[in-house]
Amino acid sequence: MAKVISFQIPKSQREFVRYQEDRGRHFYDKLHQHPQLQLTVILEGKGQFLSGDYVGRFQVGDLFFLGENVPHVFRSDPEYFEENGKLSTAGNTIFFDFAALGTALGELEDLQALRKFKDFSGLCFQVLGETKSRILEIFDVFPESYGLARFQFAIQLLAILDQAGDSLVPLNRPTLIRGLSERDGKRMDQVMQFLLENRFRQVSLEEASEKANLSKEAFCRFFKLRTRKTFTQYLQLLRINEAQKLLQETDLPVSEIAFKVGFENLSYFNRSFKSILGMPPKAFRK
Repeated sequence: MAKVISFQIPKSQREFVRYQEDRGRHFYDKLHQHPQLQLTVILEGKGQFLSGDYVGRFQVGDLFFLGENVPHVFRSDPEYFEENGKLSTAGNTIFFDFAALGTALGELEDLQALRKFKDFSGLCFQVLGETKSRILEIFDVFPESYGLARFQFAIQLLAILDQAGDSLVPLNRPTLIRGLSERDGKRMDQVMQFLLENRFRQVSLEEASEKANLSKEAFCRFFKLRTRKTFTQYLQLLRINEAQKLLQETDLPVSEIAFKVGFENLSYFNRSFKSILGMPPKAFRK
């Protein structure tokens, strides 16, 4: 499948299922969306997964399922962007293009179960447990399949997801408007990139609104509508997300981590961490 361009719908090639392997120093780092459903397994690399009001991390072995038109980005950690770095990323993705089924989706009784996936528009999930194991088994043989065998695997994957139950964990809530216009998408991408690059320093509302080319009042409305978070809350989420990484991967004292991720007050960092993750930093590290 061709690279999915940010906020542009790829022309249909009349394929119900497409398979893509991403290999490189870092994953595609622009906020983007597309009408195809997406099933992605992370084979190498780690970083932040952002989608709507969700701010979390991805790592090797994670499996994600995204509905139609979910604005999202797998943003590799900063070390993956270093010029002479030796790190690399790898991920495999299967796309499902329901538009390719035409009227069959609404007319064929055999395909009625697929219609529920239309309700997943704007939503993303992490796949866990036995469901994940069954899906990864199909991922192992999927690249060599073609024609009816590939179509059969695709339907089998959707059937597994249909019966996933609690193994399909919702990560975000649908935004008030599902999907973004190309203009709003580019604006949101600029803001996201700016926040990710500057999240460890004091970032003012004025700076962020200038990046979006909006007044402060208009920017606050724009941002809250698309993330369900205020600018300050979202920035705090990004910082706590980075603190999780440092708590897991380093032996740095909690006070130093708090300072590194942009908090000037340790007690405020502890309160913020607990309010978001339900436990203090030291307990999370253990």
